[in-house]
Amino acid sequence: MEKQKISTKFLFPVLLSFFVMSFCDLVGIGVDRVKLDNPDISNTLIQLIPSAVFLWFFILSIPVGVLQDRIGKRNVLNLGMLVTAIGLFIPFFFYSFTTALIGFALLGIGNTIVQVSANPLLVDVVPSNRRSSFLSFSQFIKALGSMIAAPLTAFFANEFGKSNWKLTFLVFGIVSLLSVIWLYFSKIEETVNTEKRATFASSFKLFGNGYITAMVIGIFLVVGIDVGINTISGQFLLDKFGVDIKQSLAESGRSVYFFGKMLGTFGGALLLAKVSSRKFFFWSSILGLAAIVGLMFAPTPVAAMVIIFIIGLGVANIFPLIFSITVGKYPTRANEISGLMIMAVSGGAAIPPLMGWIQDTTGKATATIFVLVACAVYLLGLSVFQKKEEKEG
Repeated sequence: MEKQKISTKFLFPVLLSFFVMSFCDLVGIGVDRVKLDNPDISNTLIQLIPSAVFLWFFILSIPVGVLQDRIGKRNVLNLGMLVTAIGLFIPFFFYSFTTALIGFALLGIGNTIVQVSANPLLVDVVPSNRRSSFLSFSQFIKALGSMIAAPLTAFFANEFGKSNWKLTFLVFGIVSLLSVIWLYFSKIEETVNTEKRATFASSFKLFGNGYITAMVIGIFLVVGIDVGINTISGQFLLDKFGVDIKQSLAESGRSVYFFGKMLGTFGGALLLAKVSSRKFFFWSSILGLAAIVGLMFAPTPVAAMVIIFIIGLGVANIFPLIFSITVGKYPTRANEISGLMIMAVSGGAAIPPLMGWIQDTTGKATATIFVLVACAVYLLGLSVFQKKEEKEG
C-alpha cells in the first residue's frame, strides 16, 4: 500500500544510517594523522588508506545488491553498520599503520553495504511524492557527519594529547552500534521485488551502452574529486603556504569543504524543484572546475579556504544528479544501474594513489591539483552533452 504520511519511528533510524555513512570520510583525517604518526611512510603508501576504503565499492556493490534481494534491506543495512563499527574499533584499540589499514578496509566494506541499502530503505519509509526531497536531505545529514569529523578529531588531540586523536574512532564506533540497535527494533515494512531480478550478467552487460558507461565514469571521477580533496587538502595547504598556516588549520580545510557540500545539498534540494537536472548539472560542473583551477592561484590561506568551500558547493549535487538522470533515462534498468553507480564509487580508491604518486614524483602536494582539474574537465564535458540532449529532447 502506498504510504500517505511519514512515520518518524521508522524514518529517524534510517536517516541516522546516513550519518553513519559519513564515517567513511574519516579517511582524510586518517591520511594526515597516520602520516604524522609514521613520518617515514611514503606519500604513495599512505594513500593506500583511501584505496583500502574505496576499493570495496568496486568489488562488493553488485554482490551486496544480490544479497539484499534475498535477506532484505534492513538486515543488510544493519550488517553494514556493524562492520563499520568493527572497522572503527580496531585502530582505536590496536593502533599501528597495519591495523589502520585493516580498520579502514573494514570501514570501506561496511560503507559499501550501507550505501547500497540505505537509499532504497529510505524510499520505503517515505511517501512517493516526498522521496526526492528526503533523498537530498539524507545527503545533507551525510555531509553534516563528514563536516564534524575534523574538528572533533582536533578537539580530542588538543584536549587529551596528539596520540588520542583516535578517540574519534571510538565515538563514531559507538554511534554505529547504537544505530544498529535502533534499526534492529524498527520493524519496517519493505517493498519486495517481484520482477525479474538483476544479475551479475545483466548489470555488466550495460557497459555496452555508451551513455551509461559515460555516466558511470562520471560517478567514478566525481567521487575521485571528493576523496581527493578530502585526503590531499591538508597537505596541499601546508605545501602551498608553509609556515603561514598551522597543521590544525590546514586540516580544517576538509571541514570547510564538507560544509560547502552540506549547504550545497540543502540548496540543491530547493533549487531542483525549479531548475532542470541537466541545467543544474551543467552549472555545478562549471562552478566546480572554476573553483579547482582557482585553488592553484589562491594568494592566502583564507582565500584558499573560501575556494575549497566553493568546490564543495560545486560538486555537492553531481553524484545524485548523474544518478537520477541516468535512471530517469533507463527506468527499467534501475537495479543494474544502481549497482554500477555504487561500484563506481571505487573512484575514491584510484584517484588518491595517483595524486600520492605525483606528490612523491614532484615533491609538491600542489602538483596533485592537476589530477582534480582533469576529472572536473570530464564532468563539464559530460554536463554539456546532457544539456545539449535536453534541448534536443
